[in-house]
Amino acid sequence: MAKLTIYREESAAYTVVSNRFIDQYMTDANDAQLKVYLYLLCTSQCSQATSVSDMADRFNHTEKDILRALKYWETKGLVALDYDEAKNLTSIRLLTAEAASKKANAAATVHPGGTVSLPVAKQTPSPEPVPAPEKPSYSLDDLKAFRSNEETEQLLFIVEQYIGKPLGASEIRTILFIYDKLGFSSDLIDYLVQYCVGKEKRSFRYIEKVALDWAENHITTPKQAKSYALKYDKSIYTIMKCLGKNGEPTAKEVTFITRWTKEWGFSLPVIETACERTVLAVDKHRFEYADSILASWNRSQIHTIEDIRTADAVYHKTRHVQHRPSVISNQFNQFPQREYDFDALEKELLSN
Repeated sequence: MAKLTIYREESAAYTVVSNRFIDQYMTDANDAQLKVYLYLLCTSQCSQATSVSDMADRFNHTEKDILRALKYWETKGLVALDYDEAKNLTSIRLLTAEAASKKANAAATVHPGGTVSLPVAKQTPSPEPVPAPEKPSYSLDDLKAFRSNEETEQLLFIVEQYIGKPLGASEIRTILFIYDKLGFSSDLIDYLVQYCVGKEKRSFRYIEKVALDWAENHITTPKQAKSYALKYDKSIYTIMKCLGKNGEPTAKEVTFITRWTKEWGFSLPVIETACERTVLAVDKHRFEYADSILASWNRSQIHTIEDIRTADAVYHKTRHVQHRPSVISNQFNQFPQREYDFDALEKELLSN
């Protein structure tokens, strides 16, 4: 998901939380909503770019949690969400608590920069989230029965390998809840834990949040989960945009990007550099061309921006030496040079 610019309707020298917000809004907001709003206040003061994925990682929430929090503050009139024509979130505009009631009644608002912002509730209405099932207090007998099943015993063993340690009773209860109440198959739980560990999130609180999010969105297979996760992978859409691509990536394009990021371990800035060179070089088959650049860099152990600069400098220096003229051109060597047989010339002169 792209970086979002956070800005205020009025400038301020400090990050200030108004008394009206504390009195009217803070008491009803949950943990995620408060974190998101206070973070937006902070980032708006220094014009710092952020994204839904960044906030999710920072606060150990899912992207869905962050989007819900943004929607919540929009319904309260404290933020306005700006979208492009493709319905992608592009910026977040903070509104004052005093002006919230007036803004809520406006069909559209125009800020000093001239951009028209329509209330997102009218653009992209979203249904109320389905209430999550309550997590039971599983007894030790329940856990013992869960572990005695051959399939679930194998599942718990796999989860332990991903997490890197034996599971405690609380962690087994989380897996049992996902299996028993959310109805996840063993394959889906396997992919769930693998996905979270791949994001360097080993907290079972985070794993449970992702599971609840998938259950709410009717994810029942690893294939569906993978497609759903791609929608929130900001790196994929950043790379797509760098190559001049819009819309959802194809399976082949995802394979390319996965190889660059996972198999070869390139950082996003390095991939962006390869994409920039690709766009300057070709109009078609850009993924294949970028792949050839990155494959060459991978073979040459070029994995950082500094490595690229060094390799470029060596290339230009070598090329300059190879193309340097070996003979200085002047008026005497601009004519075709001839080869003479001096022995034959000498005989000819003596015979005369």
